[in-house]
Amino acid sequence: MADQPLPNVIDLTPLNPDFNDDPHRFLDRLRSTCPAHRDEMAGTFILTRYTNVRAILSDTTMWRHPSHAEPAATMSRREMVDGITAAPDEADKSILFLDDPDHARIRTPLAKALYKRVSRSRAQIQGVIDEKLDALAGRTQFDAMDDFALLVPIDVIARILGVDNARLSEFRAWSEGAILSLNPFRTPEQTDRMVTSINAISGYFRELMAQRRISPQDDLISDMVQLQAEGAPLSDGELSNNLQGLLIGGNLTTTDLIGNAVWLLLTHPDQLTRLKADPSLINSAIEEVLRYESPVDVTARIASRELAVEGCPIHTTQAMTLSLRGANRDPEVFAEPHRFDIARKDAPHVAFGGGAHLCIGSPLARLEAQLAIASLIARFPNLHLADPQAKPQWRNLPFFRGLKTLPVVTG
Repeated sequence: MADQPLPNVIDLTPLNPDFNDDPHRFLDRLRSTCPAHRDEMAGTFILTRYTNVRAILSDTTMWRHPSHAEPAATMSRREMVDGITAAPDEADKSILFLDDPDHARIRTPLAKALYKRVSRSRAQIQGVIDEKLDALAGRTQFDAMDDFALLVPIDVIARILGVDNARLSEFRAWSEGAILSLNPFRTPEQTDRMVTSINAISGYFRELMAQRRISPQDDLISDMVQLQAEGAPLSDGELSNNLQGLLIGGNLTTTDLIGNAVWLLLTHPDQLTRLKADPSLINSAIEEVLRYESPVDVTARIASRELAVEGCPIHTTQAMTLSLRGANRDPEVFAEPHRFDIARKDAPHVAFGGGAHLCIGSPLARLEAQLAIASLIARFPNLHLADPQAKPQWRNLPFFRGLKTLPVVTG
């Protein structure tokens, strides 16, 4: 591998089977030999060291919206070109890409309402988890992805938002279709399904907003329209677009967080035994899952001024791809970074990004994963892999890391 050219962005996605099997074979090499590597084809600098990634994430002056990027930043600008929204007033309104002042204007009331609701949603989340586990009662084996990890996040966010139970099956189907928006290499058929799903979700959210203005309920959509009524400078289009963002991003990444946690604990029986002996380790266990096998590979920023990273000049408007996965295994920051340790006390990981764009759903994802894993272990104390020798089947969705399937046995 020493004589091979340095990997480009595409090489650092599951579209490269070798990366899919072992991403750190590539990331370790980049981090040690060229931690600020320019990919001319994608028009971006790939940063893999923790200190650099953390510094750029924490710098609130860096741009996020791809319109700031130079024409050569083809990968970043594709985010802008490929953006497909359901209605004109929803276009270009996602806090995932906005910069201040619009980013703060939209994110602040949304975060206020979401965090308040998450803080009192433990019983609601536990109820969803118990339902899914009850449905598995008596089963000697099941797929921990399809039968558990996939089901919990979609039902949790549906209940938090206030989706009608009678529409839940439709909502699940729309969510699965909308997640295709995260695949930059989707087929035309997948794009058609995605657009149909996003249109349906947008229409349904607007319907719920109208209903909640007349008859408020105990849900997040009621909270948001109430904040609007109290003067929050947030349009219906901005609200709908960002509720969709919570739904799409949160479902996929939380599913993968739960699935990755199950897989890691079952493949590290010493750590599973440790957790069973001391359930108070559940919070640090989930943080270690996030560090060790993050659901998200990268995030991006645009240089808002002249920079020098590892001696490499990065000019204003040039794009940077920040390897969250590479940073989270940096040996300069994490002792024995390739060791899974649920009681680790090293520096905080960057799995949720950082700075002004820290993942808005991170408190909900953490709580769901903590409750889901603790409950699964308690319900099935003898849970183990159906085939301990089987090679893990990772999905091939670029920039995300999650299992396709995870067959387990209960006894």
